[in-house]
Amino acid sequence: MTRLRKWLNVLGSILVLVLIIVLVGGTWFVRNPWPQVSGTITIDGLSAPVQIIRDNRGIPQIYAESDHDLFFAQGFVHAQDRLWQMEFNRRIGSGTLSSAVGAGTLETDRFLRTLGFRRAAEKDWEALNDDTRAILESYAAGVNAYIETNRNRLPIEFTILGVDPAPWTPIDSLTWGKVMSLNLGFNYLWEVLRARLIAELGADAAYEIMTPFDGLAHKTEHRSAIPPEVDNYRWFENMESASAWPEEMEAILGVPHSGVGSNSWVVHGSRTVTGKPILANDTHLYLNIPSIWYANGLHGGRFNTVGFSFPGVPLVIIGHNDQISWGITNLPADVQDLYIERLDDLSSPTQYEYEGEWFPLNIIEETIDVKDQESVPLTIRQTRHGPLINDVIDGMSIEAVEPMSLKWTAFESSTLLQAISMINRASDWDEFRAGGRYWESPNQNVVYADVDGNIGYQMLGAIPTRMDGHVGDVPVPGWTSAYEWQEYIPFEDLPSSLNPPEGYLATANSKPTDDEYPYHLASEWAAPYRIQRINELLSSNEDMSIADMKNIQAQTYSVPAADIRPYLLAIEPENDLQRQALEQVQTWDLLFEADRVGATIYATWFWFLIQNMLGDELGEELLLEYNRFALTYTPNIVDWMAQEDTVWFDDITTPEQETRDDLLRSSLDDALTWLQTEHGDDMMAWQWGRVHPMEFVHQPLGLSGIGVIEDLFNSDSIPARGDDHTVNAGWFSVNRPFRMIGGTAERLIIDLNDLDATQAINSTGQSAHLFHRHREDTIEMWQNMEYYPLYFSQEAIENHGEQVLWLQTSTERDR
Repeated sequence: MTRLRKWLNVLGSILVLVLIIVLVGGTWFVRNPWPQVSGTITIDGLSAPVQIIRDNRGIPQIYAESDHDLFFAQGFVHAQDRLWQMEFNRRIGSGTLSSAVGAGTLETDRFLRTLGFRRAAEKDWEALNDDTRAILESYAAGVNAYIETNRNRLPIEFTILGVDPAPWTPIDSLTWGKVMSLNLGFNYLWEVLRARLIAELGADAAYEIMTPFDGLAHKTEHRSAIPPEVDNYRWFENMESASAWPEEMEAILGVPHSGVGSNSWVVHGSRTVTGKPILANDTHLYLNIPSIWYANGLHGGRFNTVGFSFPGVPLVIIGHNDQISWGITNLPADVQDLYIERLDDLSSPTQYEYEGEWFPLNIIEETIDVKDQESVPLTIRQTRHGPLINDVIDGMSIEAVEPMSLKWTAFESSTLLQAISMINRASDWDEFRAGGRYWESPNQNVVYADVDGNIGYQMLGAIPTRMDGHVGDVPVPGWTSAYEWQEYIPFEDLPSSLNPPEGYLATANSKPTDDEYPYHLASEWAAPYRIQRINELLSSNEDMSIADMKNIQAQTYSVPAADIRPYLLAIEPENDLQRQALEQVQTWDLLFEADRVGATIYATWFWFLIQNMLGDELGEELLLEYNRFALTYTPNIVDWMAQEDTVWFDDITTPEQETRDDLLRSSLDDALTWLQTEHGDDMMAWQWGRVHPMEFVHQPLGLSGIGVIEDLFNSDSIPARGDDHTVNAGWFSVNRPFRMIGGTAERLIIDLNDLDATQAINSTGQSAHLFHRHREDTIEMWQNMEYYPLYFSQEAIENHGEQVLWLQTSTERDR
């Protein structure tokens, strides 16, 4: 992070000068980039006039006569409100951040260019049908029309950083799908961590603290899958860095965390007050300003869809049309494998071994442009499995750690946008599933409901099958065919359900199949607590309303705390401070609400419990990496608490034999000391929201390190709710406990009885423009579990419209 900090210091100095200019320029400088949202704009590229109606939240509903004009206008509207976000995101996907912001992002660019998302997106373009290509081209034309007609009034970030946006292309849109696959799938990090634990502790202990989801009874099966050729990964002891995730990328893409995921459920009309299905979806992602999501409606040509979209990408990703609705959650299927490669020369390799023969590496030479300094060359080496990743991760050079290549479904051609287009237009379950056949990456759970009363679930994505004995837990030899992927699970065999007898379906990133399912999907899943709570509330109510759906989305009840708290309360307090703390935990209602002191004491104690339980065996560096995923293994701790003699209770650095109660008491001491040091002696000030605050951070200006600049571009800090295991999720950084960095990015509730009754909330406002009234106007609503209506019918949209903008061609103007 040293280089990044230097870059941030330089950037901060520049920003101070810019701030002076802003203050001198005053209102004009800030307001000049704000888009025109009413009246008429004359623009080339349309075949007929387009109407855009915005409501009091700035949500645009687009009315057009043709597909081309509809997506042209969507590109134009996205650019009006989110052009800098689109620019920054495409630079992430293309690995070109450094040309805009300098050498501080060079490590990130090297990693992302090595993965080759843009190269993969170019494969996607070749795989798409003409219909989807036309949508992407129309969308890009709309973005470019906005850029070209607003060169002198682009968002303030372009001026500050001196960036001139290049024309938007369909490949830019497709690249974002690859970045989302990275945000939602990082199985290779689990493989590296498990291999490092095997090297440090041995296979038995490694599988004890990283237990495969199918349970302790199956540890032996997984452990036997460790390839005999790897000698328990002894070479991982030479790994110098804490993570196989480039440290510099944490500021850009976030810290890989087991909390990334979502909730979704759908209830049949037989269990609702309206007699029609109700569908709910809330997606859990890293939280920045602006939100990753953008609400809008598309009405024209073959489309009549409302929901949430991604700026930079056409269509609606989650939402409904006039016949069906759908919501998504991440499916953490294992679609990545690390292969240990044999190279001819570690200093300058040109060949790799496979099945006793030597094959030439595919070598790609690229150049990374860096702002205000010379360009940096980059050599990318690929085997049949994928790119070698050692050279772009600190401490993992091929001289120190065995060469490893990454195989991943996201590197292959995908027809994701074709699938989304078909789903946007689907009118029933069969058409919905027909579109789902083209959905390959990222893997998702999708819940479904239609106006005819049907509800359904469909798993989507390309999921590989592996050779016998290879379960994808650890890096495997790449010089033999014994560990190759075989094929993909056929679509017909992917889990699917229509109108189940229970009358509802729910997903929350947990394992979606029982032990009878014939295919291995993954070893790591979300801990089961969110889905347990959702199912409990759904099954206990046979007369569900939208208000009930909101209540479930608001849930901060901690299922694991109900199991673990009794062990904490069994501690005999040794002083008055401990007595007061335990009283707070005793009276706590198990809700992670912002004003709960008991929640803070419990969470801090539990955090130190993990550190004290495993820190002596793992050491500081390895523990830091384990902490990223530790809460996935909370079920292990529940099991261990029921024992009194597990080896993890003993501190191996002392001559004594510590017991469970010793560990519980020392962790309470550590927690109370930490809370006093960080938050003062007044226990009543240890409210969860104060210890667990949330700030929406702007990229990259909100990372400057200069207080006045960060205050301008970041949101105010707010007291946050929830934790990793609550339905209303709110997870924190392992480097800065307990500051919230991710959680519910949007909420959506769709009543198939009345599509105008759809309820939604985005984490931040529609606009990304500094000081714009729609930049932060939903944050307080989001925090307070409030919603706004997301209208669908033209009558409702017109009745609630505040601004109307017409896009027209010069021909129309001259008539």
